[in-house]
Amino acid sequence: MKVSYHGHSVVKIITSEKSILIDPFITGNGSTDLDTNVQVDVILLTHGHNDHVGDTVELAKKNNALVIAPFELATFLGWQGVNVHPMHIGGKHQFDFGTVKLTQAFHGSSYTDEETKQITYTGMPSGILFSAEGKTIFHAGDTALFSDMKLIGEMNSIDVAFLPIGDNFTMGPEDAVIAADWLRAKVVIPVHYNTFPVIEQDPNEFIKKLKNGVGYVLKTGDEMTV
Repeated sequence: MKVSYHGHSVVKIITSEKSILIDPFITGNGSTDLDTNVQVDVILLTHGHNDHVGDTVELAKKNNALVIAPFELATFLGWQGVNVHPMHIGGKHQFDFGTVKLTQAFHGSSYTDEETKQITYTGMPSGILFSAEGKTIFHAGDTALFSDMKLIGEMNSIDVAFLPIGDNFTMGPEDAVIAADWLRAKVVIPVHYNTFPVIEQDPNEFIKKLKNGVGYVLKTGDEMTV
């Protein structure tokens, strides 16, 4: 299995059979190397904010991709003609390409239409545990630090954890260091930083402060084998 980082919180997972995108914020994302011609079989969404749902509808329709998301968000996208599989926090499902389980995240979840100035509630935010080919990837989504990260670390052998470090909207680097310790992931990769001025951080300083495991700063487009 290979994982790659594509700016903000966009993560790609390549298994032997599928291409999977998490939170495909492409259009309007100045930190990504992807465009909307990217090939994708499955899209995993953590929550409904525009900078995470991103280009989901266009990509899903263009590729006939399956979108997996928390129930209310999946319903909202399904109404737009997208093939969806709704889930919810604590739930797990075995797909033909791997297992997906949603964890809690402390954040918000809504979709904003700037033209009509309407905000649509899209349920609870989540983190994602994805397991395939003997490996487990954890994408925390947008979240604050919360103590049940200890439980997530105790219940799962996490090979790679993607943690937000941007602060202001999510955990900052100091809290993310604690989260990494509690999750006990073999590798920690920072995400959700430097896309906007308000979330500018030095990812290398974050990596230096990690207590356990190994941290890597993946530049946009960088790929690693898990």
